[in-house]
Amino acid sequence: MKPLADDLLAGFGERTAAALKPGVKSLEQAAQWYATLLDASAADTDRLAWQAWHAQSPENQAAWAHIENVSRKFAPLRQHGAQGSAAAVASVKASRSAALGRRQALNALGGVLGLGLLSWLGWRHTPLPDLVSAWRADYHTGTGERRELVLADGSRVWLNTATALQVRFDADARQLALLAGEILIDTAADGMSRPFYVDTGHGRLQALGTRFTVRQTDDRTRLDVFDGVVEIRSSGGASLRVPAGRAAVFDAGTVSALLDADRAREAWRRGSLPADNLSLGELLEEIGRYHRGHISVAAEVADLKVMGVYPADNPDQALAMLEQTLPIRVRRSLPWWTTVEAR
Repeated sequence: MKPLADDLLAGFGERTAAALKPGVKSLEQAAQWYATLLDASAADTDRLAWQAWHAQSPENQAAWAHIENVSRKFAPLRQHGAQGSAAAVASVKASRSAALGRRQALNALGGVLGLGLLSWLGWRHTPLPDLVSAWRADYHTGTGERRELVLADGSRVWLNTATALQVRFDADARQLALLAGEILIDTAADGMSRPFYVDTGHGRLQALGTRFTVRQTDDRTRLDVFDGVVEIRSSGGASLRVPAGRAAVFDAGTVSALLDADRAREAWRRGSLPADNLSLGELLEEIGRYHRGHISVAAEVADLKVMGVYPADNPDQALAMLEQTLPIRVRRSLPWWTTVEAR
């Protein structure tokens, strides 16, 4: 599936090359500079210092470019390069009350960016088509939400965070289309003997009386089967039957060999995120799916092993639990930017 980001950034032509993946440090610095320049108390010295930081490296310029693309409201920041960007920021500032203080600016920035910020962060963590999927879905959940459905045939479906789903039942088949995110399915017997299909961007699954989870990302789909059997058929024609207790990953062309099913892939239905010798980086990536904002982790602590069960419904509590048991510090430089680093 072609990432929506490709379409959104196509108009920038050669400038797309500059939109490489900057590091956590440069992105955090860019966010801080953005907040500083939006503050009504920002001085000419701040703007000069920002220009010096911007000119310091291509990575800083790439980080600033991503910040600029957070929202249409700040689109003028992209038009005229470094000096024009500073002028555009000043223009945005001028439209605000002269009494707007730093705290208000930060709070307003977090509120205004909202889903726009998450859209920007999506290039690192989730497929940007997810942001559009909900518009055409029959059922969807937002970040941090879960939802349970009972379908017309009695089958039960649970939607995980940031998930979009279409449901189409007719005389010939029961069909679900997972547009984004993750679902847990417990199929019911059908009096009309219709097959039960789940389509993703990478192929089709056929359930044969079963309980299973399907998670779709931009480049692959993962299937974990807990009861019964599910048959995978990728868009390119590769196929595999996955029995209970097993899992597989597939994209449009290939299907992996059988893996062990991960029981953690259904624990989210109960609001739990179990970690059994998981790396801190992997756990934070999972917690980040339920968090409205960005969580970055320093390389020196990313490989720490974690054991325990953490609350999906309360990412801040999960972070506090980790901070109590590991040699890490959780720092929030902006309301929507969290960094986990060595203590």
